[in-house]
Amino acid sequence: MFDRQVYIDRRRKLRTQLGSGLVLLLGNDNSSINFADNHYPFRQDSTFLYYFGVNQPGLAGIVDVDNDQEFLFGNEPELISVIWEGSKPSLHELAVKAGVENFQSFQHLDTIIQEARSVHRKVHFLPPYRPEHENTLKNWLGLQDTSWQEQASVELIKAVVNQRSYKSEEEIAEIEKAVDTNVAMQLAVMRSAQAGMKETELLGLLSQVALSNEGSTSFPPIVTVDGQILHNNSYHNTLAAGQMLLCDCGAESSTHYAGDLTRTFPVNATFDTRQREIYEVILNAHQTAIDDLRPGVLFKDIHLLACEKLVDGLKGIGLMRGDSQEAVQAGAHALFFQCGLGHMMGLDVHDMENLGEQFVGYTPELTQSTEFGLRSLRLGRALEPGFVLTVEPGIYLIPELIDLWRSTHKNSDFINYDKVETYKDFGGIRMEDDFLITSEGSRQLGSSLPLTVAEIEEVRSSSLS
Repeated sequence: MFDRQVYIDRRRKLRTQLGSGLVLLLGNDNSSINFADNHYPFRQDSTFLYYFGVNQPGLAGIVDVDNDQEFLFGNEPELISVIWEGSKPSLHELAVKAGVENFQSFQHLDTIIQEARSVHRKVHFLPPYRPEHENTLKNWLGLQDTSWQEQASVELIKAVVNQRSYKSEEEIAEIEKAVDTNVAMQLAVMRSAQAGMKETELLGLLSQVALSNEGSTSFPPIVTVDGQILHNNSYHNTLAAGQMLLCDCGAESSTHYAGDLTRTFPVNATFDTRQREIYEVILNAHQTAIDDLRPGVLFKDIHLLACEKLVDGLKGIGLMRGDSQEAVQAGAHALFFQCGLGHMMGLDVHDMENLGEQFVGYTPELTQSTEFGLRSLRLGRALEPGFVLTVEPGIYLIPELIDLWRSTHKNSDFINYDKVETYKDFGGIRMEDDFLITSEGSRQLGSSLPLTVAEIEEVRSSSLS
């Protein structure tokens, strides 16, 4: 936890922004794997962490805007839990750490909500992402089985986004801890991978690094020789000479702030000609995007600029043709780059994704596209100092997508399908780094991680020698 004053100030700002009503913030509970007492590793709700800081299951918070009061709800540890799990802080001790004066058992929470509803006070809540929270909200608030995004408080969503989007010095320090651990995870994989190893061995290696640094992984890692599968969480392959390994993994600090880095490297000591050519195309787009990171620039425009650079490079290899800007406008680049250039990052690796991308990454004046490729861009809005985000261009040769587009001659004015056909066995390459937007531009977060062809081949050659 940060100092208690951090949470006091955050809740005070939230009350000021909302003006009225009762804010209900649900913490997470333990979630069972296959029977009641066998739990998944506990992860606290990020917004509850942001305002109360307590990383323990079975809690909820109330911010009473009208009466300028705050409450922490939970139940005191029972003897049986002490026997099995050891002693835990009392509810009073947790409240003191969070800077909350009022603390009560969970049974009083329903009473407070019902009293507020009886006098028609607004009860603000965020869209739930766990079924147990859905059931709780239905019971307390009498809600129907309709869209939670429609029933949740838009005022609260906007207020939370307005606070959590701008990272404080304390938060940036925690994010950098996570990114430094992330760098160590990536280096461990880059130095250890070799033909004959299984992807599961490398998954275990990077997970060990995360855990040994008093943290965890911020999402299920992607460690695969099938880099054309964007979010591949299968680890059944054995590495073979001539392949590339894509490693997209994230670390969480002990306070649950996230890092998110990707590198793609050859299983051999060096890239082959095709691999090197494609890698250099992506690296150029990556650096172009990084150079354009600064306040006031739409991230959507940076995404489109990176797409144009990808097309420029693919034209040089013979996979595309025509005017690069026109090709991007037509969506032809999406045969090779189907996703967005990056996303916000903080207490969530995709920061505040549960609140809705339209609120987090866009504005009323700038709505999210429905176009294939562009609709996967989670961040489009103008950048501002204090934002933390990723930049992650890639090229993915997906045989099923190639076959579908070719069968309809889609964007054939810009795509050389005969040449693309010879790349259907290529796989995919992605690279990703994390950045803080500053008043003058941007700053890359974390320690250095090999990125260029020469840097990666130096690590690989020394590791395999």
